Amino acid sequence: MLESKFFGRDPVKKATCPFCGQLVERPKDLSTRRPGEMPVGACSCGAVYACDETGHNLGSAMIEALVFGSNMDWDLAWGLLPEEDYLAEIVENYDLKSHLIIPGGAYEGRRIAGALYFIRMHKDIQEVTSDGVRKRLKEADDISSVSGPRQERQRPLTKKQVEDLVREYRIEPILDAARQDKKVIRYIQRLIYSGDTQARNKAAEILGHACAVVAEKDPGVVSKLLQGLFYSLTDTAAYPMGALEAIGHIIAQRPDLFGGYTPQLYQFLGDKSRKVQVLEALGRIAQTSPEILRKHTLHFFCYLKDPDPLVRGSASWFLGNLGACEAKDDIAKLLDESHEMELYAKGEMKKTSVGAMASEALKKFMDKKE
Repeated sequence: MLESKFFGRDPVKKATCPFCGQLVERPKDLSTRRPGEMPVGACSCGAVYACDETGHNLGSAMIEALVFGSNMDWDLAWGLLPEEDYLAEIVENYDLKSHLIIPGGAYEGRRIAGALYFIRMHKDIQEVTSDGVRKRLKEADDISSVSGPRQERQRPLTKKQVEDLVREYRIEPILDAARQDKKVIRYIQRLIYSGDTQARNKAAEILGHACAVVAEKDPGVVSKLLQGLFYSLTDTAAYPMGALEAIGHIIAQRPDLFGGYTPQLYQFLGDKSRKVQVLEALGRIAQTSPEILRKHTLHFFCYLKDPDPLVRGSASWFLGNLGACEAKDDIAKLLDESHEMELYAKGEMKKTSVGAMASEALKKFMDKKE
């Protein structure tokens, strides 16, 4: 089990399973791997393991090994208890590059501090998950065959870094961070209350994207955020700017999970100061999941005749996204309205008009027919 090389008194060892003592293969990248996720492997005895290359993220390694051993079933993984459902062991001083254990902590001029986090499920659980685990590992990529440098688990973003990325409309680095640290959504939430319309909408959009990422593993966190935003709207002592915009983007990104919150928006349509924001939030939801709103289509026609031109324009945009062809005659009456308005899209507030919104809605109806 020993290599021929020695460093001081500490021999270099091959990586073995702490449960059965057999040699284990180098961890692999799952085909579904995202930036920041750890390579994983499995021993023939049924144990699985995740590789923490730095040795500083053992909590994450435990979760990755537990979820992998559960055949990526998060609900199953969170319901398992240590000792009762599985055993855990950590193999320290692991070097992914050489696939060796380096007790001395240094090898070929490199500091070695990695670890393999092993989980072995009890037999009744293995019977359910083992086939899926083996299949996933068979389809995984060898570390040596992955092109380009490996992306190490990044450090959590600071509030200032998140603020800068939102301002620069750099979404991907924020999403990568959100996959590892759900606190990111709290940092973005602070920014949706900006007094600057464009900055506020930009933060709301990015918050929606980040919540979609976090919801893949912890939808409960996003549900609590949505509940808090709705509660803030009912607080008569404050007008939380950006809350409606954020709600619209969050639901629009994951209507399958949060579409049930949509009807709660209707109560705010009676507030003159919030009609435009509510209609725009509904319009964003209609872009991704019109079926959630379609049964209530007729209830929105009245906003095409609202005294406020901004409400009429927003209603046209919403009904166009909804595919409400029944409203085409009423929308056509707005084509000559030149009243200016702004609509947020992809990081910018873009100037348009009520007539342009009506024209765009009618075009969508035509495209749908074709």
